[in-house]
Amino acid sequence: MKIIDLSHTISPDMPVYPGTEPPVILNECSIEHDGFYERKITFYSHTGTHMDAPAHLIYGSETLDQFALESFFGQAFLLDVVQDKKRLIDVSDLEPHQEILKRVEFFILHTGWSRFWGMKKYFHDYPVLNDEAAEWLDQFHLRGIGLDTISADRADSRDFPVHQIILKSHTLIIENLANLDIIPSKTFLFACFPLKFEHADGSPVRAVAIIE
Repeated sequence: MKIIDLSHTISPDMPVYPGTEPPVILNECSIEHDGFYERKITFYSHTGTHMDAPAHLIYGSETLDQFALESFFGQAFLLDVVQDKKRLIDVSDLEPHQEILKRVEFFILHTGWSRFWGMKKYFHDYPVLNDEAAEWLDQFHLRGIGLDTISADRADSRDFPVHQIILKSHTLIIENLANLDIIPSKTFLFACFPLKFEHADGSPVRAVAIIE
């Protein structure tokens, strides 16, 4: 068995969604002065490789702590669209894979955009599902949809239609995935457990691919 880390490291100088404050990590206690080493960490719930709960955008909907643990684990299908160089992924890109989508719990879209992590380019012109493609995926009752981009919606979006479509179906969104290019197979076990926050609208996750 091989485990591949699909998560970016959380640090004070990491990229964050425009308008969000970066993490603050302080060395509050030291072995020299306190007898133990402890750090104080402050960050927003959608920092780094993270998960969106339906409550993130839909008033009164589920928070992550209301989901069963198995919601964060299962078989995943990886769709590689890197060579297509498309900015909008449509239904025609998904239809050839509908049989395998019936057998998995997670759909992971590999756009190759994580190679721009730490660059200004990461925040602009990244590929996204169009509205019709997001609605088409609803028929498979997936547990989650993962992306290697800063958002499931375009950078200039104000009403976040793709988020709305996915989250209204009680499907989780996992953003800012990394290392999708080194996963050796199209299907694999995927885990993305969030921190156990009360009333969690979102949470950083340690996303991994488990290759058996």
